[in-house]
Amino acid sequence: MPTVSQLSQAVELHSSPESAFALVCQVEKWPVWLSFLRSARLVHAKKPIGIGAEVMIRSRIPGEADQLFEVDQYIEHHVLSLVGAYSVRRRLDFRIERKTTRSKLVARLDYPAYGGRIASLMDRLTARRKLAAQLAESLVHFKGLVEFDRHPDAVLADF
Repeated sequence: MPTVSQLSQAVELHSSPESAFALVCQVEKWPVWLSFLRSARLVHAKKPIGIGAEVMIRSRIPGEADQLFEVDQYIEHHVLSLVGAYSVRRRLDFRIERKTTRSKLVARLDYPAYGGRIASLMDRLTARRKLAAQLAESLVHFKGLVEFDRHPDAVLADF
């Protein structure tokens, strides 16, 4: 029986929850800020994202096949949660919390580690650390994207 590894990271955003959630819902842009993904797309691109929507994801692991995920929780401007279509042990959750004029993004990633206790320990020492660092970096990228979108001229404000 595989063990489930869970990673979670959070970042404070100088942005409204609506703007942050809108960026989270742009699935095709996930590889821009989620550094551990090579590609992501809605299976039915003409349908809006919501409960039951299918998302095809390919990770940056060489030779990794596309993985099908399904949206199982969706609360407008608050929660987007995906579960693996063929493995309920694979999960990707995004939660936006409102904090007055700011917001907070909490991202959680669950994935199985196969091979018993020794493989689980090796996962903790190798892949999990790298993935945790990539998730933390990804949220910094997200923060930059959502805050830049809010203040597109802020870079030139000092000149």
